[in-house]
Amino acid sequence: MIRALVWLTIAWACGAAAANDPLALIKLPAGFRIELFAQDVPNARSLALGEDGTVYVGSMKAGKVYALRDEDGDGQAEHRYVLAEGLTMPNGVAVYRGDLYVAEVSKIMRFKDIAHKLSAPPKPEVVIDTLPTDLWHGWKYLRVGPDGKLYFNVGAPCNVCVQDNEIYATLVRVDPDGKNLEIFARGVRNSVGFDWHPKSQALWFTDNGRDWLGDDRPPDELNRAAKAGLHFGFPHCHSGDIPDPEYGKDTECKEFTPPAWRFGAHVAPLGARFYTGTQFPAQYRGQLFVAQHGSWNRTKPVGYRVVFLEFKDEKPVAEHVFAEGWLQPDGKVLGRPVDILQLKDGSLLVSDDQRGVIYRIYYRP
Repeated sequence: MIRALVWLTIAWACGAAAANDPLALIKLPAGFRIELFAQDVPNARSLALGEDGTVYVGSMKAGKVYALRDEDGDGQAEHRYVLAEGLTMPNGVAVYRGDLYVAEVSKIMRFKDIAHKLSAPPKPEVVIDTLPTDLWHGWKYLRVGPDGKLYFNVGAPCNVCVQDNEIYATLVRVDPDGKNLEIFARGVRNSVGFDWHPKSQALWFTDNGRDWLGDDRPPDELNRAAKAGLHFGFPHCHSGDIPDPEYGKDTECKEFTPPAWRFGAHVAPLGARFYTGTQFPAQYRGQLFVAQHGSWNRTKPVGYRVVFLEFKDEKPVAEHVFAEGWLQPDGKVLGRPVDILQLKDGSLLVSDDQRGVIYRIYYRP
């Protein structure tokens, strides 16, 4: 009887601790640990790393851009700076040659020499301000490619539709000064994460599939674009083999580039990063980590986790769960992973826009 009461007390204490600290419920492979890198970062979304180790964070609903500094190298950010506020969905952030680029819905701005001006940010320069103003899928993911150009998405302003303006449902690239705007890939409904393969330099990007074709259709996508000019099907064909009921009648799916990998429907894959560090065991090196933000209208929720895709000969061959527990068995959601960033020590940061925090995952057997 006494032993039973002791175990009940321990179980209650562990349950109470988990309720107050969702990290206690996150499951990771053996040897990995998860901690808070930063909290009080409302609606934390896309991440970028400065050469000095500063972590820049975009947001959507908060309308703010943050900078985080881990001065003592203990894996936690002691300083948080608000670089801008009152912006329209400043989701995308990227650092290039010491300047911070921030993508709002209809424009991209540049904060020059930002690392030396965190406490007194300069007035941003407008790089380009001619992008569509639609809020539906209007938020941008922003990265600097191996060619030194800014890459970003222009999502479809709808669930599924055809638009006269060819810039919708694309990936776009432009020079850092805003010149030479070019559509890089077409037929991309809404990509909110991409990275370049460390060897081939081919662009790999996630794409969120359309809604209202059922709980299990169409699968979300991971696509490969080794060159400019490819068309990935939207709105005519979904996931490579599902003609759209309305817009797929006059085309065939074989006309378009199929996805390189199909995720589960509605898992909402967002940020994606190839792991190039050495802290993680060899089996994780060169693999693609993907944040699955989670479904919003599926009968039974799915996603809300971080997975990694196992690559062989530069092709994905298997999908493995890496971090899960933000979605509880009873359907309760404790957080929503958004983007992934590799720090210089080889650990990974994961942003969570629901909790307004950033996690750090590291390996210590």
